[in-house]
Amino acid sequence: QVQLQESGPGLVKPSQTLSLTCTVSDFSITTDGYVWSWIRRSPGKGLEWMGGIGWSGSFYYSSSLKSRTTFSRDTAKNQFSLQLTSVTPEDTAVYYCARRGTTWKYDYWGQGTQVTVSS
Repeated sequence: QVQLQESGPGLVKPSQTLSLTCTVSDFSITTDGYVWSWIRRSPGKGLEWMGGIGWSGSFYYSSSLKSRTTFSRDTAKNQFSLQLTSVTPEDTAVYYCARRGTTWKYDYWGQGTQVTVSS
């Protein structure tokens, strides 16, 4: 059973950088055909796709967040990460990591982690 687990601080101050890591179990993030994504949900915007990393290391970005977003991965640890710079209270959300499968559906999700941007 594929499992994804987000980790990172739950509180970030405005103007700082939000950093989250997703640890994947029982499935390699380098397996052909899969994209490892970040998605967030906030009261004001609903679900928002942020982008992610493909199995070969290709990057995918939301156009609205691209200037503030960095993705990375550690294949030895089977993890992928998100950094979002210059955060504001509007970045307060539940952040999810998810796997997009070969049918283009998001078939496995982490449980989500609440991140609040506040001083």
